[in-house]
Amino acid sequence: MNMTTAVRSQNAVEWKTLCGRGDLVADSGVVAWLDGAQVALFHLPQGGAGEQVFAIDNRDPKSGANVIGRGIVGTLKGELVIASPLYKQHFRLTDGTCIEYPEQRLRVWPVRLNGDRVEVGLG
Repeated sequence: MNMTTAVRSQNAVEWKTLCGRGDLVADSGVVAWLDGAQVALFHLPQGGAGEQVFAIDNRDPKSGANVIGRGIVGTLKGELVIASPLYKQHFRLTDGTCIEYPEQRLRVWPVRLNGDRVEVGLG
């Protein structure tokens, strides 16, 4: 395998439809099931960077409860975050890193709006 083929195969993303655009709630979270995992989807239609959607693990690593989708979206230190509704720790929507406890991290998925479909990248 040459280097070009290796780079192309690493960048290949399989997109799976998770829900419809109409299932999203502006500036809030909804939860969907993806291959055995609960994924919290956050739709920010009026953000400074334009319309954005984020897909992040719904399981709070500190409590073990599936509650992240009920958290509050905001900004902290210039970062878009979701505040866990239980212990109030803040996770970056872009990479899942916890601001207060860097050892805590939520899985994130690439996500896109494709017409009326919300698609999540696998692999």
